Amino acid sequence: MTEKLYLIISGAIFAIIGVLHLLRILFQWPAIVGIWSVPLFVSVLAVIVAVILTFWAFRLSRTVA
Repeated sequence: MTEKLYLIISGAIFAIIGVLHLLRILFQWPAIVGIWSVPLFVSVLAVIVAVILTFWAFRLSRTVA
């Protein structure tokens, strides 16, 4: 696997994760881990991080030969 392909796949995975968290926010789907109900602000933070990582991965993939 080349570095460029790795970055493209990573960016796509981060994008999917971000979209799923965004859907959780929009539809207010519950998320429960054990007995802890995960608040929606955790998904807001996850969307922000996923967007940053997605753009970073795709930007790096353009610079790799």
